Amino acid sequence: MSLPESFRGRLSLPLISAPMFLVSGPELVIEACKAGVVGTFPALNQRSSEGFEEWLIQIKQELAAYEEETGKKPAPFGVNLIVHHTNPRVQADLELCIKHQVPLIITSLGAVKDLVDAVHGYGGAVFHDVVNVRHARKASEAGVDGLIAVCAGAGGHAGTLSPFALVAEIRQFYKGTVILSGCMSTGRDVATAQLLGADLAYMGTRFINTQESRAVPEYKKMIVDSAASDITYTPKISGIPANFLKPSLASAGLDPDSAEPKKVDLGEELQAPEGGASAWKSIWSAGQGVGSIQDVPTVDELVQTMRAEYRDAISEFRDNSGDYLS
Repeated sequence: MSLPESFRGRLSLPLISAPMFLVSGPELVIEACKAGVVGTFPALNQRSSEGFEEWLIQIKQELAAYEEETGKKPAPFGVNLIVHHTNPRVQADLELCIKHQVPLIITSLGAVKDLVDAVHGYGGAVFHDVVNVRHARKASEAGVDGLIAVCAGAGGHAGTLSPFALVAEIRQFYKGTVILSGCMSTGRDVATAQLLGADLAYMGTRFINTQESRAVPEYKKMIVDSAASDITYTPKISGIPANFLKPSLASAGLDPDSAEPKKVDLGEELQAPEGGASAWKSIWSAGQGVGSIQDVPTVDELVQTMRAEYRDAISEFRDNSGDYLS
């Protein structure tokens, strides 16, 4: 298993709670880290760099207080930076991450060696989202510490490749940390990700349906009421192919088959008004794993449940595979 040194001995499960636009806030990050899984959030969930820094300070202070009170080391936390030319805040937010020595930076829409070197300069790690082998090779050349294989059915911006194909091909040339994303909701799924060759699982939709997430109650109910057939994959909502809940599209009066193509513009997204239908605000994303989500527990309750499922899955695998290993 290949993991950054800062992760070792601090995880109760090999799992990252993925950064979700408008959903992941400091409450979710802090509780995930306390429970022993990596908590992350997008820098753009705060509408200003000043607000972003306030969140960094809050997370660091509360995790330090938890460690002092309990003697337990929480899991590291991370920040997602969208490295795209339309993101006007990427440099300012990176400088704040350097100032506060954020343990993990997750980059999307661009693997930049100068950014990687800057994070390595204070001892941080960089993971990068990839949906195909070409992107994985470019990120590897930039020196990232981990590749997040975003496979078919993942919530948000996702790829189309099977995890069997993408993880296997990445492993042929990449020796760093491999993280698998797509359709995972249970501890059994986490164990399966490791059997496929990943070091860590990357789970988003399941954490939308926690009490600490910032998703509105209607969003969480829609996830409970949905199955894989209620997910549609389209580039016409955010400008990049992504998975969305069909009922939220219908509520907004949108048909992705007839909608006009949208251009990617993160600056425009940041300035979008609070009202009206728009990607992520009222048009909600989810992965194909929604069919196994039936409740809205606390993060701690969810992680404890997944730990039990993880142990049971490994035990069951050992019992069932014995005849084939002799």
